[in-house]
Amino acid sequence: MPPFRKLAFVFNSDKPGAAELAQELMEIARLGGEKKLKLSADRRLPRGYFKDCDACCVIGGDGTLLGAVRGAAAADIPIIGVNQGSLGFLTTFSADEARAQFAALLQGDYRLARRALLDCKTGPRRSDIALNDVLIKDAEPSRIVHLEVFANSKLVTDYTCDGLIFSTPTGSTAYNLAAGGPIIHPSAGVIAMTPICPHTLSNRTIIFRDDVKLTVVNRDAGSRLLVAMDGQRNLVVTAGSPVEISISASTLALAQRRDYSHFEVMRAKLKWSGGFLDKR
Repeated sequence: MPPFRKLAFVFNSDKPGAAELAQELMEIARLGGEKKLKLSADRRLPRGYFKDCDACCVIGGDGTLLGAVRGAAAADIPIIGVNQGSLGFLTTFSADEARAQFAALLQGDYRLARRALLDCKTGPRRSDIALNDVLIKDAEPSRIVHLEVFANSKLVTDYTCDGLIFSTPTGSTAYNLAAGGPIIHPSAGVIAMTPICPHTLSNRTIIFRDDVKLTVVNRDAGSRLLVAMDGQRNLVVTAGSPVEISISASTLALAQRRDYSHFEVMRAKLKWSGGFLDKR
């Protein structure tokens, strides 16, 4: 793979050891001859922060990485995720792995995984992207919503629930999983729609093909919707305005070690057992 020569670093200053690790990795990059380095502890990155960069190294938890998604996708550069958080489904390098492998990674010893993004529109010139999920709920806390969902202009069903989660395969292990939705392999070409606390027991997750255009209509004229992108940014929708969700034309690249295994990560993060045949 091509080497990385111009790097942007983003770290979460609230995570113990993240700032120190960022300095260590920057020094490794300098010793490797990287020509341009920049560092930010602010998860609200300025527009154009990734301009002229080859890659972004994010040090923190998955929330820190999600905060860099929009800028990295716009610049079409990969993210190197280093976990200084808890679960770390997206930040797959541990601190020790990063220290040991960073020099080789910068020289091209890595693989790229392309991840689908959701495109969400809430009106003219109001759109955003999400790597994990789009959450639709009432703008007022603790209020239920009355929503109709259409797939390619055909009615799917209506919901009375606390909200709806639209998830990519990458985000299937996030809010979708907590709400009872399925785990989906990240290479699957689908969108998952999971209701939160639906008032009808038969309302369960629906899996759509990734070429579908989903439209959500608020049928409660007296309420406004809140649309949350990856839990990072909110879009408020006025009553009567539809929310449109589809797969984005853009993707996000994640730089992973060459021997990365999705199910190895699942076993480690979700505490699954494994290796029965090897233990006999």
